[in-house]
Amino acid sequence: MTELNVMLLLGLGGQEVLLIALVVLLLFGGSKIPELMRGLGKGVKSFKEGMKDIDDEVKGDD
Repeated sequence: MTELNVMLLLGLGGQEVLLIALVVLLLFGGSKIPELMRGLGKGVKSFKEGMKDIDDEVKGDD
């Protein structure tokens, strides 16, 4: 699924995403945003690797 599909499933439109981005910018400031996104990216990558490992284990048990 792409990010756009995820946003549509959550019922978020362009205005809502813009509002959330503005709130995050106000709360954390411009200097913390890259650090937060880097951490989020690492978390997503770790989650995907974990899901792949689980799929490999399930397929190996057949």
